[in-house]
Order: sequence, then C-alpha cells, then structure tokens
Amino acid sequence: MSADSKKSAPKVIPPHTEAAVWRDVGSGWQPLFGSFRGVGFSIEWHDFLAKQEFDWAPSFHPGCVELCLNLEGHGYVESAGQRAEFTSGTAGFYYRQEKPLAAKRAAQEQHQFLTVEFSGAFLAKHLVGLEAMLHPIVSAAIENRPAAPAASVPVRLGAAQQQLISTLRQPPVYATAQPLWYQCKALELALTFLIQPPPEKEMFCTRQQRLAQERVEQVVFLLKQNLAEPPTLEELGKKIGCSHFYLSRIFSTQTGQTITQHLRQLRMERAAELLKSREFNVTEVSLEVGYSSLSHFSAAFHETFGCCPGLYPLKTSAQKSR
Repeated sequence: MSADSKKSAPKVIPPHTEAAVWRDVGSGWQPLFGSFRGVGFSIEWHDFLAKQEFDWAPSFHPGCVELCLNLEGHGYVESAGQRAEFTSGTAGFYYRQEKPLAAKRAAQEQHQFLTVEFSGAFLAKHLVGLEAMLHPIVSAAIENRPAAPAASVPVRLGAAQQQLISTLRQPPVYATAQPLWYQCKALELALTFLIQPPPEKEMFCTRQQRLAQERVEQVVFLLKQNLAEPPTLEELGKKIGCSHFYLSRIFSTQTGQTITQHLRQLRMERAAELLKSREFNVTEVSLEVGYSSLSHFSAAFHETFGCCPGLYPLKTSAQKSR
C-alpha cells in the first residue's frame, strides 16, 4: 500500500464505552437495563465512595441526553461557562455532542445516583407531537445541533421519584415483561423531566402549599433512609434547600407533628416490623432503630403499642386458648 493511500484511509473511531470509566468503582456501577446504541436508552445505578475527585464526564455518550437522579453526593456538569450543581436529592440532565463536557464528583463522599441515557432518535420517536413542549436542550439533541448551555438547572427530587429509583433497581415484573416495563419507566422519566413547563399559571398560595407538601415528603424519605442515625434538622434544611426553622414550621403545619415526633413514630413502626419478623431480639431492634438505651426504647414502644417489645406482637384470645 502506498504512502498516499495510507494517508487517505479513513480514521476508525472505536465506539464509546463506559466500562473503563467505572472500573475503579467495581460493583458500584450497575447497568440495570437497556443499551444506548441498541434500544436507544439505558438505565444505570451508581453507589460508590469517591476517595478522590472523580471525573465522570468520560462516561457521557456522544449524542446522548443523560438524566441524573442524584440521591447522595455532590457533583457538577459544566458547559458554556455555566455549571449545573447536583446536590443530594436533586435531578437534572445534560447533552453531550462530540466535544466532551466537564463533570466531576466530590472527593470523600458517598455517591448514589441513577442515570438514564437517551439517544436523540429514541426521544424523537417517542416524544412525537410534543415538540413545542420540549426543553431547548432536548430539542437540540433531537435535531443534532449544539446546545448552550448543555446542562439543565437541577430541580428537587420528589418522594415519588425517589421511590421510583428503588423500583427500577428491583423491577416488580417477570423477566419477559421487563423490556416493556423499563421502556415505560424511561418514558415516564422523560415526560417528567425533559418537558419544559408551560408559563406559570398556578396561584401563589397553591404553589406554596404544593412545595410545602413536597418538602415534607422529602423529610420523611430522608428520615426513613437512616433511622439509626438520621440527619439533624440543620442537615435536613441543607439537603432540602430551605431554612431549618421554616422546614420545622411547615412540617408541623402539614402533619400535626414535629419532626422529632414523626421520627419516633417511624422508629416505632420499623421496630414493630422487625419484631414481627422474629429475626431480631429486642436489643438488636433497639439499636437498629437508633436507641442506645434499651430502657428508653422499651418505654417508647410501650407508650406507642401498649405492651413491652418483648411481648410484641401480643397473642390474640384465640391463640391464647390453644
């Protein structure tokens, strides 16, 4: 082959792969379903401790709109001089063309997030008729043109969306039905996050009520995540994005309980579940729900259920007569 023919030979670009990017996190990266180049979408779960600042930008596929549902850990995606900051309990999306984006995850933090990667072709096919409502970044991806900035402003995750993450990790359908089920869930997330909302017509008082309810749901979700060592009121305020004084007030207004009272209720409900399973003794249950003092746990349990935890669940009259 002549030198000229060698120069004119087209350059073969290998297909983009994520495996090398996530090699260091091991099982902390779990593809759940799909194929970006195959079916047009893929869903992946991430759960890892970043010992040093982690560059996750190389995992973004060219031509991909990636939605990130961020449960824990801080990260950012930067494009066109603008930075989208992902904090705990937020969601956002970004679009990579051929040129890579800048994206990092903070060091010495546990990161838990789910991503859904959409190809432009998949979105064009399934969002037909909604073109006028699409976010400009999504429109750019479908039309294969630049978007600046290429990252949306992250929004707060609602309790329903946080619950959906758990469902995606353990689909409640048979294996043969999972392809259709996962596609439906991917489209549900696309419709939830990739559609640009119409002009604000919601009454101010209605909007405030809705936001208050969403924040209460987030508090309950965060408390349930770690009953043994729940976040402090100040930490809850930071995670949810409002003053902890305001958060405490709206929680009491919405639920009729203080956050401390509700935490105790959640602990007692969880303790009852564990005792019913008969897999744990009273001391183990006490520690599991955050009580280091067995006497304090027993007193709280007796006040809630009317019996000592060692006797729970109480036998019915029919059982006693046997």
